[in-house]
Parts: sequence; structure tokens; C-alpha cells
Amino acid sequence: MTPVIAFGEALVDMLSSRLGDTQDGPETFTPYAGGAPANVAVACARLGVPSRFLGMLGDDHFGDFIAEALAAHGVDISGVVRTREARTALAFVSRDATGERTFDFYRPPAADLLYRVEHLPAGIFAEPAILHLCSNSLTEPAIAETTLAMAEMAARAGCLVSVDANLRHNLWEEGAADIALVTRLLDAASLLKLSREEVDYLRADHPEDAWLAERLAAGVKLIVITDGGDDVRVAGVGLSLVVTPPAVEPVDTTAGGDAFIGGLLAMLARHGLEGWHDDETFLTEAVTVACRCGVHAVTRPGAYDALPTREDLQRLTT
Repeated sequence: MTPVIAFGEALVDMLSSRLGDTQDGPETFTPYAGGAPANVAVACARLGVPSRFLGMLGDDHFGDFIAEALAAHGVDISGVVRTREARTALAFVSRDATGERTFDFYRPPAADLLYRVEHLPAGIFAEPAILHLCSNSLTEPAIAETTLAMAEMAARAGCLVSVDANLRHNLWEEGAADIALVTRLLDAASLLKLSREEVDYLRADHPEDAWLAERLAAGVKLIVITDGGDDVRVAGVGLSLVVTPPAVEPVDTTAGGDAFIGGLLAMLARHGLEGWHDDETFLTEAVTVACRCGVHAVTRPGAYDALPTREDLQRLTT
């Protein structure tokens, strides 16, 4: 089975007790270990796939909290670095009546932004692996350089590079993601996962099909576009699929996208890295499983504990 390596931010989601305007009294916040790449690492581990997280945590209480949570879910944290130069990041998460969330980030400064290529474990890409990244590790020049270098190193070593755009505009100094820089990371990947809103932002005034064709021409093998509870579009060279996710009433959408890409990567890990991107039967099954993972996650609060196990997925299909 191909291992999954997720790199980037790990932070604490402080989840509001309020759902829309339905609660009277003081608002309280419950800490949940989170961060998109860390969520994906946990998603894969809970589905029985060898999973490793690379990143930097503060040498503080919240860093301990995240490290312990990752390890408890079976994620290899031997590549996690601790620092006293910055604290572990926090995100205060508010939800509306449908479970859709907004984030207030306490980052930068944050420990995850201090990770550098020299912190990589020796021989990290010596064996075939799936490296998963997202754009939240592009928000400052030094961490962007690290992220792009890792993508290049992994691809050169024969690994599959996966990128979830996962745009969080309020993490960027300008208040909006740098389209050129994000696109540079997308084009370094073999597998892309984007939401409908992210595609519309990144393509700007380009027609969607033309923009997708540019990514495929740059070397991307497969593009998966989610749209909340609506159909998932899958595009590749000579390949076009549509998968309809199960209907569900969401409680908290915090980990929905991460559960989806985690489920997809878990399927890829079992399939292997040969011929995955043009096998229509496999891809239909893999995206269907990914949809079930996302559906499971959005019906539960928080991130790590909301991610499904293989047993959870079996219950969804029986």
C-alpha cells in the first residue's frame, strides 16, 4: 500500500457553541485539533492507510494537544518539528444555521510557517508515496518556497503530488489569495481537488473548460471539483465524470473537504500509482467513496473525530 505524506499547517480549531443565531447566553469555544493537511493525514490513517504528517508545531500546550491527537489516530508524527520561535496557530470557527463555517485565524505568526526544506526527514521520498499539500502553505515567501520545493522533490522522486486548493483568503496579507502563486502549485501536482468557488476565483475571466485544459496541459493528471452537496465533476485528459454525493443535513462542514480528499487518497493508496488517472471504473468508485467520507464528516462537529473509519463507511452502504 502506498503511504500518504501530508505537509502543512496543523492548528487548533476553536469551534463556537453557537449555530447561527439559535443560542442565547454567552458564546463558548471548544478546541479541536485541525488544519487541512493534518486532517487529511488523520483521514487516511482512520481508513487504514499508512499516514505521515510533516510540519512544525509550537513548543506549547496547543502543540502538545495536536501532536497527541495525531498520534492517537495513528498518524506517524516522527517528522513533526517543535519550536519556541512561534506558537501553534489557532482558528476560531463560527457556524451558520446550515453548518457552513467562517474562520478567524490567529496566524501569522505561527509555528507551521517556520518549516523549511532542511527540516525534512532524511530519505523522505526514497520510496513511492503520495504527497499532499494545500495553498495555506503559500501565504508567506519562505513557506511558499518550502512547499514548492517539496512538490518538485516528490515529483522528481516518482511520488504522486496531490494539492487541495483550500483557499482561505484571510490568511493572505492582501486579503485575497495570490492567483499566480496558487496556480504555480496546482500545476506542480498530478491530482487537484478544488471547490466550485475556488475554480471560479482562480480562473478569473478564463472560461472554465479552457482553464481546466491549461492545468491538464501543464501536467496535471486529474482535477476533481466539489460543489457542496451538489455533483462532483472529474476531469482528465480524455476523461469526464460526474458523481452525485448522498444527500445529508450538515452539522459542521469544517472537515468535509478534507474527509473527501482523504478518502480519495486512501483509495489511490490501495490502487497504486500506475494507471490510476485513466481508469474510469476505479475513479468512479474512488470519488463515490470520497463523497461518502465527506458526508460522514459534515454530520459531526470538529475535524479528527468526525472523519470516518472503514467501519463507518461500511455502515453508510448497508
